[in-house]
Amino acid sequence: MVLSKNIQKAQPQLLIGLAGDSMLGRLVNKKISATDYRYPWGNLLPLLKKTDLNIINLETTFTTSNNSVPKTFNFKADPDKVQCLTRAHIQYVTLANNHILDFSNEGLMETLKVLNKAKIKHVGAGKNDIEAQKPLIIRKNGIKIGLLGYTDNEPDWEAQTSQPGINYLKVGDIEKVKKSLIPLREKVDLLIVSLHWGPNMKKRPSPEFVEFAHQLIELGADIIHGHSAHIFQGIELYQNGLIFYDTGDFIDDYAVSAYLRNDRSFFFLCSIEKSGVKKVQLVPVFIRNMQVNKAKGEEYKETVRRMKKLSAEFGTHMGEKGDLIQFFA
Repeated sequence: MVLSKNIQKAQPQLLIGLAGDSMLGRLVNKKISATDYRYPWGNLLPLLKKTDLNIINLETTFTTSNNSVPKTFNFKADPDKVQCLTRAHIQYVTLANNHILDFSNEGLMETLKVLNKAKIKHVGAGKNDIEAQKPLIIRKNGIKIGLLGYTDNEPDWEAQTSQPGINYLKVGDIEKVKKSLIPLREKVDLLIVSLHWGPNMKKRPSPEFVEFAHQLIELGADIIHGHSAHIFQGIELYQNGLIFYDTGDFIDDYAVSAYLRNDRSFFFLCSIEKSGVKKVQLVPVFIRNMQVNKAKGEEYKETVRRMKKLSAEFGTHMGEKGDLIQFFA
C-alpha cells in the first residue's frame, strides 16, 4: 500500500479545563476536614483528571493568619487544603481577585508560599508589581500557552514596587494590557487573559466590558476567561477569539439566589491546537452541600437553556451531545 505524500501530520492538541470562582474556605474548609481532599469535586473529579491542564480563579487564601482586613467577607482555608487542587489536577490559578488579601499581606505571602510548595503556578498577585504582573508560559505537548491575570476589584490592593498586591486593571485601560500582552503574544501559540471583573450577580456584561473584551482579542488574546459575577454569562466568538464573559462559580458555600441561581454553572473545556481553539464543550454543573457535581434533570435543562439563550445574543449557537453542550470555534 502506498500512502499519499499529501497526508498531513496530525497537529499537537491540548484539552484545557477552565472554571470560575473556587472558594475553598469557610464552610467548605470545614467540610473538607470532615471528609477528604477530593470531596469538593464530586463526580466531576474524573473529568478534571482527564484534561491536559486546568485553570481556575482561586477565590480564597491558604493561610493561618487571623489578620483580617475590614470587609464584609473574608475567606481563608487551612494551608493543607491546597491538596484539594493537586488531587483535582488543578495546576494553574489566578490570584487577581478581591479576596487574595483578605488576611493582609501576610495572608497573601503565605498563600504564595503554599502554592509554590505544591508546585501550583499562579498569576495576578505577588510580592511586588513585577511579580503580580508577570505572565505564565505553559509548555505542553509542543504547544506554548501564555496566561495573564487581572482584576478591576480592590484598586487599593494594587501591587507596588515594594508592596505586595494584585495586578489591578481598570476596564478600558488597554495601554496597561499592551505592556504585557504584546511581548507575550510573540512568545506563545495561544494566549489566555483571565479577568476577575465586574459586579456580582449581573446576567449580562455591560457594553464597556464587551468593547474591552473585543479590544483584547484584537490585540492578540485567544481566550478571555472572565469571572466575578458568581453567575455565568453568555459566550461570544469574536474574530478569531473566544470570550467567556463570566464562568460563574465552581465551588463555594454561598447563599443561593432563587432567581439568579448562582449554584449553577459549567466546567468549560477548550480543545486547542497551535493555530487556536478548535472546539468548546460545556459540562453543566450544580453546587450543593459544598460540592460540585454534574447537573442532572431539571438542573441540567435549565442551566443549558439559560446558557444557550445568553450566548445566542452574541450569535453563538450550541448543540447538545450526551450530557454536555458544544460548539466549534
